[in-house]
Amino acid sequence: MSRPGVEPLPEHFGMVEWFRVGERERVERVLADMKRLGARRLRTGISWADWYTSDGKGWFDWLIPRLSSEVELLPCVLYTPPSIGVEAKTSSPPRRARDYADFNDLFITEFGDHFEYVELWNEPNNLSEWDWTLDPHWTGFAEMIGAAAYWARKRGKKTVLGGMSPIDGHWLCRMFDLGVMEHIDVVGIHGFPDIFDYTWKGWGRNIAMVREILDERQSPSEIWVTEAGFSTWQHDEFKQARVFLEFLEAPAQRLYWYGVDDLDPALAAVDRFHLDEREYYFGFRKADGAPKLLYRLLEEGKVTALKKVGAVATPAPAHRKNHEEKAILVTGGAGFIGTNLVHHLAREGRRVIVYDNLSRPGVEQNLLWLKENCGDRLEVRIADTRNHLALHDAIAQCSHVFHFAAQVAVTTSVENPAADFAVNGQGTFALLEAIRTAKERPSLLFTSTNKVYGGIEGCRIRKNGSRYQPLDPELRRYGFAEGTPLDFLSPYGCSKGCADQYVLDYARSFGIHSAVFRMSCIYGPHQYGTEDQGWVAHFAIRTLRGEPITLYGDGYQVRDLLFVEDLVDAMCRAADAMPQLSGQAFNIGGGPERAASLLELLELLRDLHGFLPQLSFDEWRTGDQRYYVSDTRKFAAATGWSPRHSVREGVERLYGWLAHSLTLPPRAAGRDAAGKNYPATGVEAI
Repeated sequence: MSRPGVEPLPEHFGMVEWFRVGERERVERVLADMKRLGARRLRTGISWADWYTSDGKGWFDWLIPRLSSEVELLPCVLYTPPSIGVEAKTSSPPRRARDYADFNDLFITEFGDHFEYVELWNEPNNLSEWDWTLDPHWTGFAEMIGAAAYWARKRGKKTVLGGMSPIDGHWLCRMFDLGVMEHIDVVGIHGFPDIFDYTWKGWGRNIAMVREILDERQSPSEIWVTEAGFSTWQHDEFKQARVFLEFLEAPAQRLYWYGVDDLDPALAAVDRFHLDEREYYFGFRKADGAPKLLYRLLEEGKVTALKKVGAVATPAPAHRKNHEEKAILVTGGAGFIGTNLVHHLAREGRRVIVYDNLSRPGVEQNLLWLKENCGDRLEVRIADTRNHLALHDAIAQCSHVFHFAAQVAVTTSVENPAADFAVNGQGTFALLEAIRTAKERPSLLFTSTNKVYGGIEGCRIRKNGSRYQPLDPELRRYGFAEGTPLDFLSPYGCSKGCADQYVLDYARSFGIHSAVFRMSCIYGPHQYGTEDQGWVAHFAIRTLRGEPITLYGDGYQVRDLLFVEDLVDAMCRAADAMPQLSGQAFNIGGGPERAASLLELLELLRDLHGFLPQLSFDEWRTGDQRYYVSDTRKFAAATGWSPRHSVREGVERLYGWLAHSLTLPPRAAGRDAAGKNYPATGVEAI
């Protein structure tokens, strides 16, 4: 059942997914994903070539009943066994056309109870799927498909002509002329806008052209889109979502979208190993299982969520008027820090461009909130910093850039260091190059991290009460200054450190006005913290929900905490003073006066909430510093900045905002699970 007010996927929608022999685990994952999204139909390939391998028959004996038990199945029978082809490859015509018809007859005998329609071949006018140079007039294909369709109908099955790709009226007329269409119930078509179909005219026009031919030939055949999709090989997940929405409006009786998973980069695509990178990125999910934007929005709010987010995006203007005010560009502008900064700038009357790929779960809610609260001062570009064309266009519109877009978790960087570097290293480099080559160069503030200093193993510490404390009195008094030796520990530290150094060097080598904030622990409203990043908000969320909290290490580790409004103040001061600050790095945090250990923060939450959920401890994580507190004197001397919010005040604000945002009201007075009394919190839900 769909939730009230949420538009589900249409009944005639289905997915396309091909499975290799033995991929049982992936089959189960795909079925689970389809159930989660509400997709009830599946088109999948039945490889004639695989059937006659040693494990082939046993594989299909398991696969077909398993799939049909969960979804309405459309089998697509294709791929010639190389041993019987005109040439020894799966795209070859068989030497005897009737062999294909015989195989379809065998397949229907074995599994006919599991499906109503059978699709005969796939993309026969695509050279990689059917080598028409070996059958230049499709006479062999027509004989093969015509015979298979004739006998399929005799066996009580309806037939689908393998989807044209590209949609080609001349080819369809050829099928009529060769007598194939008298045995066909459905004409399949494929469409890949701006990927393989370079002159795409839209679903309406393409389907109307096919319908006109069918009507002229007095054919009652239905039209199905048996495959459509969009490859994110250029890091454009939002365009995939837009193409998907347009696809759902296609005037066809059935729609099948390709696909669930990106192709494993270790595998070949139809006998082509990475000859065409586009073929590897058509999934809802990346090859490592990470969901793309389209999947996340469909999972969270089905078609309704897609439409809401799509409506927020602002089309890039064809050109900027000379008199138009230049904007402030905020990459990662829908994130926690970005949302707070963008709202502040818009309230001051500044024109702001939010540039965000929405890769972090939940940030689309921040984006919708910004659109509602910032009005006409806000422009939204849903794009990735590795999408160079989109990035250059945004740079041309702005006078200053706040660069927050990043992969933000140490643990994620350890699990996938290549993706971490691609976003943090290559993404920042692409931004710098866009600035360097711009006609009017904007200034830049880059948010780095204290992780560039590594584990700071040389800092001698001791336990003092509930925290670690440096033995050096100067360090206790001021914290770590910018002269602390760089030590890029962990892939995250390396990627952010690399970007940090490039930003500083582009100021020296190319005269770009750019500076770096090496930030400690920032917290505040619009932060949906996780175990990997945003630990203050993560602890507060867990406390509000009564969920267990895991401390990595012993909990005595110390960070200086800076409330996000104080950070926004610092950033605005930095932008205003940029020519003077250019080429410099600044340590930014709450300083010694706002330092707290993990255990002390938990005690503050206990005081606010009344009690804490269950606590447990685990091993220290890579790159975790026992003690880090920022020495902010350099930036304070340059700009006059100082934090205003105490830790207690800031945490109370965050706690109240989270309680309101997550619809989890602060605790009333009562007893915890152990029977201990606790008071009402009295914290206002901001």
